[in-house]
This record gives sequence, structure tokens and C-alpha cells, in this order.
Amino acid sequence: MSKVKYYYDSETLSYRKIEKKKGRRLGIFLLSLLGMVLSGFLLLLVYLNLPYVETPKEKTLKRELANMELQYELLNKKMAQAENVLSEIAERDNNLYRVYFEANPIPEEQRKAGFGGVNRYKDLEGFDNSKLIISSSKRLDVLTKQIVVQSRSLDEIAQLAEEKEQLLAAIPAIQPVNNEDLTRMASGFGYRTDPFTKARKMHWGMDFTAPRGTPIYASGDGIVSRADNSASGYGNHIRIDHGYGYESLYAHLYKYNVRKGQRVKRGDLIGFVGSTGRSEAPHLHYEVFKDGDRINPINFYYGNLSPEEFAELLKKSQQENQSLD
Repeated sequence: MSKVKYYYDSETLSYRKIEKKKGRRLGIFLLSLLGMVLSGFLLLLVYLNLPYVETPKEKTLKRELANMELQYELLNKKMAQAENVLSEIAERDNNLYRVYFEANPIPEEQRKAGFGGVNRYKDLEGFDNSKLIISSSKRLDVLTKQIVVQSRSLDEIAQLAEEKEQLLAAIPAIQPVNNEDLTRMASGFGYRTDPFTKARKMHWGMDFTAPRGTPIYASGDGIVSRADNSASGYGNHIRIDHGYGYESLYAHLYKYNVRKGQRVKRGDLIGFVGSTGRSEAPHLHYEVFKDGDRINPINFYYGNLSPEEFAELLKKSQQENQSLD
């Protein structure tokens, strides 16, 4: 039950009861209703803007996300630089190294092939930055594969270079008798007059005339496959297997300085000039074989002759004179 309120009337010198007016009640009600509406509106605004009100933890996570995006951008820039460098290496590999060593270039589609089949990046889907992460991961995987392909190619090139070096050392590339030790170059490769039958027949090597006991040198790296006098006509002779299909023969020796199975290097002393076997005078009969076929030794003297000396030797070797064996 509400309290009855009074006021003092100075005219009647008495207390009179305060009567509540109906209009005032309505005003208070409307004012209260307006207050509730305004309060509800403010609460609605706060609710609608709540996602933009960040907690300290959300601020920390947002900074970490921004930092991650920055790191991915830097990673992509570094990958772009690596791709450019790798592209230049691949170009040199195909157009320089592999050409020099006579190896087939690696096809572009093999170098830049992607990864087909199963989706390798399914676990990275469904996040706010999935597209960025998946793109960077794919790019990194392809770059890694290209590096592996290029690494294997360079390993192959290194192996080819080593084999090329061994091949260059094995080719019989020097004259087996020094120029200052020669009396003359008696006979070259081709048809010559036989000193015994006087018939014209093929002379399969080159004859270097020199005094008995003149040093003879290995014309290339290899292994001595023969050092004996059991071959008809050659007398004391040496054969060196150089590998890669090359073989050299040194005939009519006075004596040996190597034995069968011995490994020799280009320029090693292997024997001495003589006149054993089917020989008319002291000289070295020298032959070169490639894959079992005799070839002209004149093509292999680039190792120790000057252009002038080679030109003079070539001129003498082409004269159709009489051979010494």
C-alpha cells in the first residue's frame, strides 16, 4: 500500500493531502518507457559492434597473423630470387656444360614438372590464409624438385668432366721419340715400298729413325698389355691399352723399360730404339689403334709438337718412300 503524502497549507494553517495527477503518472510511464527503449538501443549497438572490440589476446593473435603474412611474402621474394638463379644455372647447364661434354640437355618440362595425383595440401585448406599458404608450399616444393634435378645433373657433369680428363690423358697425343733424337722420319702411314720384297703395300704405322738405344716414351696414359717378341715381324715390342678404345704399339725395340700389366703415364720411358724383328735398320715402328682399327698416328701429335714441327712432320710422312719394316 503506497504512502499517503501531505503538505502544509499556510493559508489554512493545516496539512492537506497531496493528490496525484493522472497526467503526471502518464508522463512518468512514458519517460520510463523511453529510457528502456534507449537502453535497449545502446545494448544493440554494443552487441553489433562487439566483433570490433578486441581483447588483448585477440590483439596478440592478430599481430602474429600479420607477422606470418609478412614472413610468407618475404619467403616468396626469396623463392623468386632462387628461381632466377636456378634458371640461369639450368641455362648454362643445358647450353654450355652438357654441350661441351656431349650430354643430352634436360627437357624444360622435366625441370619444372609439378606434383600430380593426390592432393598434397589438403591439410592446409579451410583457413583464412589457405590460398597464400598452399601457393607458397607448392612453389617451394617445385623449387626443391628443380634443385634436386639440377644437383643430379651437376653430379653427372662432374662425372663426365672426370671421365673427359681421363680420356684426354689416355689419348696417345705425343710423339714417342723426341725430335732432337731423330735421324729422320723415314716413313709415314699409307702405301709404301717394302724394303724386302720391293712391292708396294700398306704401311700401318710411322717409322722414326734414331740410333740404337734412343729413349721411347708412352704417348698416353694406360696399361701395358704386351711387352714381348712373340708377334710376327715386330720383334721386341710393347702394346699399351689406353682405354676408351685406344691402343698404341711400339715395335723393333732394343730393350724394354716396362713389364706387362704395368700402369704408365704419358711421357714415361717405356723402352729403347732397336732393330729387332723384320727391320732393316734401327728405328721405332709406331702404330695407333681405335676400336681395333689402325688409324694414322699423324693425327695425334698435338701434345708436344709446335705448329711448324707438325707441318714439317706431316710433309715428310706423306712422301711415298721405302719403309724400314
